[in-house]
Amino acid sequence: MGARILVVDDDREIVKAIDKLLSMEGYEVLKAYNGMEAIDTLMSNDVQLLLLDIMMPRLDGLSTTMKIREKRNIPIILLSAKSEDSDKILGLTMGADDYITKPYHPQELLARVKSHLRRYLVLGDAVNHLQSTDIIIGGLILDTAAKLLSVDGDPVKLTATEYKILELLMSHAGRVFSAEEIYERVWNEPAYSIENTVMVHIRRIREKIEINPKEPNYLKVVWGIGYKIEKL
Repeated sequence: MGARILVVDDDREIVKAIDKLLSMEGYEVLKAYNGMEAIDTLMSNDVQLLLLDIMMPRLDGLSTTMKIREKRNIPIILLSAKSEDSDKILGLTMGADDYITKPYHPQELLARVKSHLRRYLVLGDAVNHLQSTDIIIGGLILDTAAKLLSVDGDPVKLTATEYKILELLMSHAGRVFSAEEIYERVWNEPAYSIENTVMVHIRRIREKIEINPKEPNYLKVVWGIGYKIEKL
């Protein structure tokens, strides 16, 4: 049996269709129909990825994402009929890793699922098996074996996506990466109109590692080019 995926949507027909799609690919599918059921399911099951509708009763997808992020860093892909950039940015800001607009092509959904699972499971495990040392830049210490970050001695929680971005930038301190290159290296897929996606994750990382995110010491923007971690 493949990875275990939790599908959450108050529309049972949508859940049924996604269940069939993922099951045919060998994934194990758990189902929930609102945010509270999703949280209860996550507490009692080892889940590797979450597909989460935004508009749901009892607890909506955005609130559910925030609650999950308090304890878990599994990939979360939001599903929504809203296609405005502001809605996507809000979802990513709340802690989601990706955002797919309904209606979506089944093969696009599968591609996103596979990409996030590969990054979370395969690439993550590969890092664990390497004999690596901590990456230390100023007050930042990134333990690449345990995938843990501390800032001035205090542990900081990162999502899987935030970790991969920070690991990329810290491993190449001083080098400027374009948003497209960051996306292709971290998401492992071609980059098309992804500036907002990367920008939101950069902003969330800054809020976690900088004393003053508006005047960062570590994570800098090189205007018109991209992002870098400053050598200190």
